[in-house]
Amino acid sequence: MTAVNIPRRRWLGSSLALGASVIAAPVFAQGKATGKPIKLGQTMPYSGPASAYGTIGKVEQGYFKMINDQGGVNGHPIELISLDDGYSPPKAVEQVRKLVEQEDVLALFQTLGTPSNSAIHKYVNAKKVPHLFVATGATKWNDPKNYPWTFGFNLSYQTEGEIYARYLLKNKPGAKIAILYQNDDYGKDVLAGVKHVLTGNNAKMIVKEATYEVTDPTVDSQILTLQSSGADTFINITTPKFAAQAVRKAFDSGWKPLHFLNNVGASVGSVLTPAGLDKAVGCITVQYYKDATDPQWKDDPAMLEWRAFMARYYRDGNVEDASNVYGYIAAQLMVQVLKQCGNDFSRDNIKKQAESIRSFRPPLLLPGIAMNMSPTDHAPVEQAQLSKFDGKKWSLFGEVLGGAG
Repeated sequence: MTAVNIPRRRWLGSSLALGASVIAAPVFAQGKATGKPIKLGQTMPYSGPASAYGTIGKVEQGYFKMINDQGGVNGHPIELISLDDGYSPPKAVEQVRKLVEQEDVLALFQTLGTPSNSAIHKYVNAKKVPHLFVATGATKWNDPKNYPWTFGFNLSYQTEGEIYARYLLKNKPGAKIAILYQNDDYGKDVLAGVKHVLTGNNAKMIVKEATYEVTDPTVDSQILTLQSSGADTFINITTPKFAAQAVRKAFDSGWKPLHFLNNVGASVGSVLTPAGLDKAVGCITVQYYKDATDPQWKDDPAMLEWRAFMARYYRDGNVEDASNVYGYIAAQLMVQVLKQCGNDFSRDNIKKQAESIRSFRPPLLLPGIAMNMSPTDHAPVEQAQLSKFDGKKWSLFGEVLGGAG
């Protein structure tokens, strides 16, 4: 995507920037939000191979607009500056430097992607900028001893891999497993979780592995390679574009394995619908928040509230895209941290309050799951539940689970 040269404008509330340009958004009434703006920054892949995730930034902007309409946080409006990094680590570095050094943001919020966050990890910690609730589940975001300013958000990728492997040991101990994964820390993290459980003789259950690069046009050849291995089980560790390709190709090639589809590539709206809903029947994933396509939540008060929010603040958003629930919950956690700050919005206090989150339960989380953080634990989500796709929706089954440890 080529940046459009539009004169730069500033306003209180959220702003969406593509590249270095700012696209004007409507200004909502600020109510009592007359205090100094709380300025947050983020990078999102509004373009590039992971652009399906761009909706997360948009739903978060909508949520902060709603908060500003309600009077802001302790009388202060939230200003979110959201820049496009194209899922490119060098671009992420450039944009984050701009946010920190030119925009002087108080904190980074939900910068997306393992490669992008890896590229800025040392920089933001050296600058002592709160690096909050990164939109990736790599285990390394929970390392407060070495990276005290970085906080995770997603369920740990390793925990997710452990849950799949534990399910197989219990329910299909003779499985012949083929694994496709993105060739970076994200893909390797889920794989590490699987291998953490499948040790000793059980390691032989994995008969074939294949990788892909985010710059690859398709993963069709990898799917055929995995199919030819004779595997009857497929662990699919991919982002939305490649997840849809893998679901479609596996089905069209006649391969019918037990198919595990990682959480970040399991949206009905952005993955399964493009792939073909019938081709995803029987897929298993993990979930830690409610799925808007699941009829059991049809009359759930939290889901009704979210749908009303979407209708007013993000009308173009797809209500079948799980990313729009995900981003809403992340924004709720951010607002909770800011509320706990009182009127001290210093970087030190923002970090302190993030570490003080206890038993926080955004109502769109699945029952039995809560968010907790401390000075020694920067991972708010550590549990999930297995779910199977029936051709229309994901259906939860089993108990709420954590990692092997």
